[in-house]
Amino acid sequence: MPAATLDGRRVHWLDQGEGQPALVLLHAFPLHAGMWAPQIEALSTHTRVVAPDLLGFGASAVPDDPDSYSVDGWADQVAGLIEHLGLGPVVLGGLSMGGYVAFAFVRRHRSRLAGLVLADTRPGPDTPEVAERRRNHARQVLDGDLASLRETLLEGLLSEHTRHHRPEVVDATRALTDQPPAGVVGALSAMLRRSDSTPDLAIIDVPTLVVVGEEDGPSPPAVARAMQGEVPGATLAVLAGAGHLSSLEAPEAFNAALEQHLGRCRAEGGRR
Repeated sequence: MPAATLDGRRVHWLDQGEGQPALVLLHAFPLHAGMWAPQIEALSTHTRVVAPDLLGFGASAVPDDPDSYSVDGWADQVAGLIEHLGLGPVVLGGLSMGGYVAFAFVRRHRSRLAGLVLADTRPGPDTPEVAERRRNHARQVLDGDLASLRETLLEGLLSEHTRHHRPEVVDATRALTDQPPAGVVGALSAMLRRSDSTPDLAIIDVPTLVVVGEEDGPSPPAVARAMQGEVPGATLAVLAGAGHLSSLEAPEAFNAALEQHLGRCRAEGGRR
């Protein structure tokens, strides 16, 4: 499991396969890079797949100060890792919180992009209701009740069908949410403070795929379709039966959409 000290902090990542452009995948909250195992296994046979643990998660550094976390900081972490690995322009994919980081990456490091995947995410800021829920979740973790919060979050992350009929996916997801309390609180703070990325959609100038689970509650298909309409030339994949973690709930369909998109990115890159 590769790791390095970048900008004074330990960064861990998964790295498998060969081929360009590399696919860099950014995980959801409150999971880590291991959530991308189905994509790494399927896609690394013909392209390089890199999946970092964002600061505060997995085996990466976990600062205690919530102000140490931001979507811009995560985007810079990813850019630093791309530079450290000597990767050319990459296809960057982010799911949910990883999508928020991808939006920040567009603003701060657009020249490093060969393509973009926005999965089960939304460009807009939190509504007042969601913001208050994040604050309550942070207080719950600080009160020492992270275990109960993880169970609550599972209800929103997975579709009803998955929760009731696919215990192996539920168990795998539960294990992936076993994260450091300081990282969870820091991420909640970072998401609360993130910028509205809606104005940035029009400046995306690389092939873009929008993916959404048909039963995604936090970022439903209507949000994905509106986002597709704002990104020039973007394509949309709606995955049947999947909830918010579509890459885990419908991995075959998710991987097929990524395969097709990677082909598009290679073709577009060859014409530049």
